[in-house]
Amino acid sequence: MLKLLHRRQFLHLSAGAAALPTVSRIARAQAYPTRPVRIVVGFPPAGASDISARLIGPWLSEHLGQPFLIENRAGASSNIATEAVVRAPSDGHTLLLATCINTINASLYDRLNFDFIRDMAPVARIAYTPLVVVVHPTVPAKNVPELIAYAKANPRKLNLASAGFGTPVHVAGELFKMRTGTDMVQVQYQGGAPAVADLVGGQVQVMFAVMSECIEHIKAGKLRALALTAATPSDALPNVPVLADFLPGFEAVFWTGVCTPKNTPLEIVTKLNMQISGAISDPAMKARFADLGTTVFPSGSPAQFAQFISEETQKWGNVVKTAGMKAE
Repeated sequence: MLKLLHRRQFLHLSAGAAALPTVSRIARAQAYPTRPVRIVVGFPPAGASDISARLIGPWLSEHLGQPFLIENRAGASSNIATEAVVRAPSDGHTLLLATCINTINASLYDRLNFDFIRDMAPVARIAYTPLVVVVHPTVPAKNVPELIAYAKANPRKLNLASAGFGTPVHVAGELFKMRTGTDMVQVQYQGGAPAVADLVGGQVQVMFAVMSECIEHIKAGKLRALALTAATPSDALPNVPVLADFLPGFEAVFWTGVCTPKNTPLEIVTKLNMQISGAISDPAMKARFADLGTTVFPSGSPAQFAQFISEETQKWGNVVKTAGMKAE
């Protein structure tokens, strides 16, 4: 009888011990965050990624009870910021404002000190901004088929402006050249603003420009918009078709999302995902993004974001390889 009692006590204690990890995880998720959280942005203030962080940050602060602070760590095409987050503790208190550039860099750089897919835990997508295929009014093309025909008839006569090596503007232009068999000369600039300025001035003739950087010039008639690179049209440019109408499956947008270091507890990742999903589902938040020419993603799970990152990495890896692009 005494042995039976001891066995029952042992089993009871064992069951309690086995439950401890689950209880601990739940308690950890409920307590999170326990101190201010950093959202690290790999670009200077006022850019598309920084704006996404500064719109989402206050929502998370309000709903999770701790400050979510934006930390700009620009340099090396966001690789400095990404590595800083990769090396941070996996406790949800250091987040990365991830962008499409992370998926481009995976193939563009040979000697990164991290593997983005291996070392990061996707949390949630936030929003995307389409690029606009724009031409200077002197280009005799009123639509995409006419641009393709003109470029083929005049190889290397059109200068294709880029916002910088390896940027979405650059790789989207390379993808267009690959899909259409055209040969335009890529002209690299240090950012989108100077590239658009030279496009307006006629020094270059074509660009896959970020909408927010060119929309006023389009409305003023200084640039001609031929197509959007998103999957669906934009209310900001309702009369401009999508490029996929002419090149099926063509999509190239500047997107943002949130990632955290690998091994961050699933309960914390899930909690963050739920809050970000709530933010981008809020009509007022949607309107704030829309005012910037940006569209929020539908709410989705961390696994869906992971699949999206994998697909983007493969797509841009193929472009980088085919175009022979490599960062110095």
